Amino acid sequence: MSIFSVFKRGLEKSATKLSRAVTGVFSGVKAHGKASFDDLEAMLIAADFGVTAAKKVTDGIRDRYERGGIATDADLVAVARDEVAAILKRGMREIRTVPEGETLVILMVGVNGSGKTTTIGKLAARWRAAGKKVILGACDTFRAAAVEQLQLWGERTGCQVVAAKHGADPASVAFDATTAARARRADILIIDTAGRQHNQQDLMAELGKICRSIGKVMPGAPHEVWLTVDASLGANVISQAREFGKTAAVSGLVLTKLDGTGRGGMAVALHEEFGLPTFFAGFGERPEDLQEFDPEFYADALFGMERK
Repeated sequence: MSIFSVFKRGLEKSATKLSRAVTGVFSGVKAHGKASFDDLEAMLIAADFGVTAAKKVTDGIRDRYERGGIATDADLVAVARDEVAAILKRGMREIRTVPEGETLVILMVGVNGSGKTTTIGKLAARWRAAGKKVILGACDTFRAAAVEQLQLWGERTGCQVVAAKHGADPASVAFDATTAARARRADILIIDTAGRQHNQQDLMAELGKICRSIGKVMPGAPHEVWLTVDASLGANVISQAREFGKTAAVSGLVLTKLDGTGRGGMAVALHEEFGLPTFFAGFGERPEDLQEFDPEFYADALFGMERK
């Protein structure tokens, strides 16, 4: 299965809803004025694009239409796709690197049920297959099941897991995991944290403490802080990203559960709102269903387009 086919299959529900809605706004009307474009903007907002991104896409389509660049439904979808791709490219960059022999530290944050621990396991499998030495830090000490789940992924992927007893201080575990990764010259350390709601101030403060503990062992770390976003939650993820960014300096996103929802437009809203790069997108349960995020693939799949 090609990489693009993973995107296309995973965004099938979103594509069906979105392409029909876009072309439906313009069907049966010979000339399109303010009402048509207002309807289009409202439809994009309903498709989880968010107000700002919906307006930007609509304005781009209106501009192309007024210049005579849209004559058919296919033209309309192609222009919408190009506008979306441009937004998705905003802020995109490579994963940060560290000097040879040092450890890249990635802190994973997110709310309960966002797929954070499973994503960590899939990332570990990906990087182990690429020959990297990976260590996992089990800092979700509030749930014994979370530690067990991470340890299971460690067994599957051949990665050491640094953990402590249930209820231990998460910041202390983060300190130990970072110390171990540095001493063992691991290529990558991925640290799991408790799934916390963005409006739980005590837990968010704990997240800041974890970051400081990591930095005591390795100045400048964590090098990446990735927020896992459950795409099925819709507009609520905007407030999540905003609050996590205040506490943990979120540097990137991982989108999960895109296959089970028609809310693929949420990626567009997040990019427009924050300009944060999306590094990976999850389209299913299998390790290979977690793919590096590609704005062009995503935009094509979101509108049900094919690639040669």
